[in-house]
Amino acid sequence: MNWTARYRLGELIYENSLGVPADVAVFRMEGQAAVTFPLGRMRLENMLDPEQGQASNFVFWCPEVFPNQISIQWEFWPIREPGLCMLFFAAAGRDGEHLFDASLQPRDGQYPMYHSGEINTYHLSYFRRKLADERRFHTCNLRKSFGFHLVAQGADPIPEASEAVGPYRLQLIHAAGEIFFSVNELPVLYWRDDGVATGPILGEGLLGFRQMAPMMAEYAKLRVHRLALI
Repeated sequence: MNWTARYRLGELIYENSLGVPADVAVFRMEGQAAVTFPLGRMRLENMLDPEQGQASNFVFWCPEVFPNQISIQWEFWPIREPGLCMLFFAAAGRDGEHLFDASLQPRDGQYPMYHSGEINTYHLSYFRRKLADERRFHTCNLRKSFGFHLVAQGADPIPEASEAVGPYRLQLIHAAGEIFFSVNELPVLYWRDDGVATGPILGEGLLGFRQMAPMMAEYAKLRVHRLALI
């Protein structure tokens, strides 16, 4: 599917250079991580020993509630492996609550809280280098939760961190159940949510950056546009 045949970028509704601490002053961290800007872009790395397993992972949320029918773009540099990088999007409580509603149980970065807990979200794992089999064969995985449904998979074109020369330009399209992901304008995966097999199509919600320890990665130039039909 070529999304450009059906949609065009519309209004820019959010832009963040992710270049200095003030840019993420209102972001919310779940788990423990160091957020630094040594090269004028946001660097994320875990603060807890990876031997603690899921407890050492984290999610860093942008607090904006984004609508459906959007393009999300950001730049990415893998710095250190092993580990995994993921983007949550359209994240909200399972009954429509705001993700940070006081009625929801606190979350601390452990994955089951996000795929089988009190929230609904799509999650795109676009740099998977945590386990040995992930390092041998690189794929991008798209899941939908509640329920941990693996709904789409595509080949990951980003090289391992030791060979990476960024930035890698990532773009995610979320348009009324259609999801499209590309790296440097190269199509990677596409999925259409029918709203039946895995539950209702997810609408507005938050986006968040997740990493699995001991991954270190950098991010810049986060932009969110509305999409318009051509």
